[in-house]
Amino acid sequence: MVLTDLAYQGPKRGADRAVLLAHGAGADMNAATLTTVADALADAKVPSLRFNFPYRAAGRRAPDRAAVLEAAVREAMRELARRTKLPPERLVLGGRSMGGRVCSMVAADADVDARVLGLVLLGYPLHPPGRATQLRVEHFARLRMPALFVSGTRDAFGSPAELQRETKKLKGSVSFHWVETGDHGFKPLKSSGLTVDAVLADVARAVVDFVTGCSNSR
Repeated sequence: MVLTDLAYQGPKRGADRAVLLAHGAGADMNAATLTTVADALADAKVPSLRFNFPYRAAGRRAPDRAAVLEAAVREAMRELARRTKLPPERLVLGGRSMGGRVCSMVAADADVDARVLGLVLLGYPLHPPGRATQLRVEHFARLRMPALFVSGTRDAFGSPAELQRETKKLKGSVSFHWVETGDHGFKPLKSSGLTVDAVLADVARAVVDFVTGCSNSR
């Protein structure tokens, strides 16, 4: 597989870790959440790579099959490793909603290349809205690396209580960052006094803190 849409930010050499950022189902690699996080990582001297899944690169709206999405993440990992000269265990995988979920599924695979430094899951789609029994957690027990879950407190894809309950299945350490009154896209209620820009900046800081604090100790 050849990925045609890629955006690399940060130092070209000398970093000891790097971050892969995958987009959500209805967006692309230029989604505001991803670009804000990538900018903050670059300021912290941490390289990142954003990419478009094949369906988005081809101008289609419907996501590819899971196998194609996972293959794209693996190819993006190889490209990030090539550009940074870092091994897979120095990479943090993650992204928005579907993209983060696919990255977590790749990280849960048993092969050596999937033993990554950490996971950053921005708006993890725990279940479809209104269908709380259709959980997307079958791979959670195979995740042994540190994971950061960033989620809005009004997220219809999973409440804070649901997320905290289900993430107990993970074998690695789990951190949470809550966007107060935020929905699945992190948009806060007007009554909160928060702006989308302020929320995204706060999310980006949380991601940088997590990524720079990750270690390979198990």
